[in-house]
Amino acid sequence: MKRFLMLMCVALMSVATFAAKADKQTVVFDVDLHCQGCITKIEKNIAFEKGVKDLICDLKTKTVVVVFDANKTSVEELQKAFKALGKPAVVNVKATAAKQKKDK
Repeated sequence: MKRFLMLMCVALMSVATFAAKADKQTVVFDVDLHCQGCITKIEKNIAFEKGVKDLICDLKTKTVVVVFDANKTSVEELQKAFKALGKPAVVNVKATAAKQKKDK
């Protein structure tokens, strides 16, 4: 009986882990970044938005890659957070599709 319960626990944990990964999404935003200060502002605020798992800012390409949990936030909510910082974010559809394809 103990073995059965242990196997069930392991199976449930595996399913939960798989489900959590399935809800992870990546989006690439074009953001008007001027300097390191802009990046710091974004990193200190957007990284703490509900559901954000990872955040990569690139000053050279003026893009921000956000990995987030789709069960906790959405692209629209992230865009609102960027706008609240005075940094409107536009989805870079081509880069987002390429990034999602690469991650799979």
